[in-house]
Amino acid sequence: MSVALWIVLLVCVLWIALSEMPAGWDGHLPLPYLIALTPLLWIPTLAIAIAGAVRHDTALAVVAAIACIASLLRKIAYWNNNLTSINTAQMVADNIAKKRETSRGTHTSTAAEAAKHGRFRVMTLNCRYGRANAAAIVSAVKEHDVAVLALQELTDDLVAALDEAGLSDLLPYRQLGENKDTDNGGFNGIWIRIEPSDTSPITAVIPAADVPGVCFPIDAMRGITFVSAHPKSPMRGCRDWSAGIIGLGELATSQKQGDITVVLGDLNSGTDHPSFRKLLDAGFQDAALTEAKGRRATFPSWLPWPRLILDHILFTAGLTASDVRSFTVNGTDHLALAATLTLK
Repeated sequence: MSVALWIVLLVCVLWIALSEMPAGWDGHLPLPYLIALTPLLWIPTLAIAIAGAVRHDTALAVVAAIACIASLLRKIAYWNNNLTSINTAQMVADNIAKKRETSRGTHTSTAAEAAKHGRFRVMTLNCRYGRANAAAIVSAVKEHDVAVLALQELTDDLVAALDEAGLSDLLPYRQLGENKDTDNGGFNGIWIRIEPSDTSPITAVIPAADVPGVCFPIDAMRGITFVSAHPKSPMRGCRDWSAGIIGLGELATSQKQGDITVVLGDLNSGTDHPSFRKLLDAGFQDAALTEAKGRRATFPSWLPWPRLILDHILFTAGLTASDVRSFTVNGTDHLALAATLTLK
């Protein structure tokens, strides 16, 4: 029995170590799937630690307990780094108050001017091959007062249904990626309430569906760009999966000084994946991590536990995040993810 427990424990230790490999090395099947499950390895390692204690096998109990803690260290490190940063609800409120004070006495007749001195409510959703309920999406936009909407796995039929449901009245400006046979589940699109100064169907070249974006000026010196992204899932090409995630880092490294980039989408990865951590290292912050108020798991929608964190709202310096939440939209296998982004 002890031998079997030691073998299982060794497998768990090696499994945990997979998340520490260099970025890009995780681009081989079945590594992305195994790494995605590492947050759950505290369960078998804890069970082995308890079994070791019951059997009075001190070495087994101690090593298993260490492995259990190690399986949580990556998450603990990320959450702790953000919990100790200065980013609280009070800070967000202070920023808003300060901007209102600055703009007091100035006529702000357009939504664009209001946005420059306030906040953006953003939302992203994977539409599952275009099967998401259009009316439910529009209802979510209304309920959450969404100013920027990013959708993935779109079809022409769903876009038409969204127009019929009134999305164009709420968010009149949009940019869609090109609909191609090589798309991973459908094309991407982004809608915005404020008239953009620039749009592009391709903001970053990755081996996946186009990454469309919209941009508008914050002031004379800075602009903010919102993009909708969806790197391939590992089953559609594991190396393309890794290359797509890492390739989005170009949006941060190539932006002009002072500009801000926001990436919204189903990124098919989380902080346990080395490729995703390299994307963050390129200059992005994750809204859920920055707010540090708990996991915002989004897949699958029908399974309360365990859910994976695949959908993200990332942004470069110049913003703070608050009120990050995930919620159900009928017809799709992902939860929607929304956040409030406030200009510093």
